Amino acid sequence: MEFPSRFFVTGTDTAVGKTMICAILMAGLSATYWKPVQSGLEEITDADWIRRATGLPDVHFVPETYRLRHPLSPHAAAALDGVHIELERFNLPALPPSTHLIVEGAGGIMVPLNAKHTMLDLIKYLRLPALLVARSTLGTINHTLLSLEQLQRHQVEVLGVVMNGPHNTDNRNAIQHYGRVPVLAEIGPLPAPEKRDLRSVFGRCFGEA
Repeated sequence: MEFPSRFFVTGTDTAVGKTMICAILMAGLSATYWKPVQSGLEEITDADWIRRATGLPDVHFVPETYRLRHPLSPHAAAALDGVHIELERFNLPALPPSTHLIVEGAGGIMVPLNAKHTMLDLIKYLRLPALLVARSTLGTINHTLLSLEQLQRHQVEVLGVVMNGPHNTDNRNAIQHYGRVPVLAEIGPLPAPEKRDLRSVFGRCFGEA
């Protein structure tokens, strides 16, 4: 798998494993990570989690454009903080062309940012291809196909789907057939955090960088 120099990691829902997939990609590509909107600051942030999981230095992490205190949908978290999220404030970091940039969204593609815009609008505004993360278990076919339909209808280039969870050949085949996109990898259950070698996981699932 050859990844473009810049791409957006989105999901079919919240808690489908986007941040774990980003960590695997970061480790394998030695990439730079940017989370434009971070909702929830009391627990460890996604950027901090990936920094710990990969051991990559701070230079690999771009500060969030919006840091919102509450672990809610961005529009709701912003309202509680008295903040209005504006698309015009999002600017892709200026990086060398040889550097991979991984941009991680919040929640699924239709999560609201404000009264007018959703995460899908942010993907379109940044003009990035999308990698869609989906769970592998029951219900994923419907959620994944609906997400793919929205991305394709809005002419967002879809690199493919990464399925997270126990391997499920039937679900994989259905997503590839009906969604007309490749399933790039199936990330099965991983070892305990202290025993994980994310670079090896990248090599096993995506091929050597």
